Amino acid sequence: MNKERLNAFSDGVIAIIITIMVLELKVPHGTDWAALGALTPVFLSYVLSFIYVAIYWNNHHHMMHACEQVDGTVLWANMHLLFWLSLIPFATGWMGENHFAPLPTALYGLSLLMPAIAYYFLQKALVRLQGNDGVLVRAIGENFKAKLSPVMYIAAIALAFVSQWIACAIYAAVAAMWVIPDRRIEKLVARSDEHAKS
Repeated sequence: MNKERLNAFSDGVIAIIITIMVLELKVPHGTDWAALGALTPVFLSYVLSFIYVAIYWNNHHHMMHACEQVDGTVLWANMHLLFWLSLIPFATGWMGENHFAPLPTALYGLSLLMPAIAYYFLQKALVRLQGNDGVLVRAIGENFKAKLSPVMYIAAIALAFVSQWIACAIYAAVAAMWVIPDRRIEKLVARSDEHAKS
C-alpha cells in the first residue's frame, strides 16, 4: 500500500487536534492585565501540549519518510496513535481550566503516556514490515529516549498527587528531550538515496 494517504490523513488529524486545543483559549471578558492573567494556566497547558503534538508530527514524518510502504497492521497502529493524540485536547483543557489540580494533572500524564505506547507499536509494525535490515531499524538503534519517556510519565502521574508542579516539570523535561528532532533517519535515508542513484 502507498503511504501517502496515511501521511495525508495523519497530517489532517493532527492539524484538527491543534485547532481544538487553541479553541480552548477563550477570549477574556475584561480589558485589564488581571483578565488576561486568569488565562495563564490554560495558555501554559496549551503551549506544552502544542509542543508535544508538534514533536509527534515531526517524528511521525521522519519515521514514515524511512518507509517505502505500509500494510493493514500499520494503518491500524497509526489509527491507534491518532486516537490517543486526539484525547490530548481534552486532558489539556481539563488541566488548564482547573489550574493544574492533582487529578487533571495526572490524567494529562496518562494522555501523554498512551500516545508514547501507541507510537512504539506503530514503530514495531513498520519495522516488521520493512525488515530488520531496513533504514528504520538502523536509525532507531537503542533509542534510550523512547525507553526513558514512559518511565518518566508514570513517575509524573504518581507525583501529580504529591506535587503537580513536579509532575509538570517532568512533562516539560520529557518534551525538552524530544524537541530537537533526531537526524539519524534523515541521514540514513539520504545515504540510501545516494547508493540507489550510484
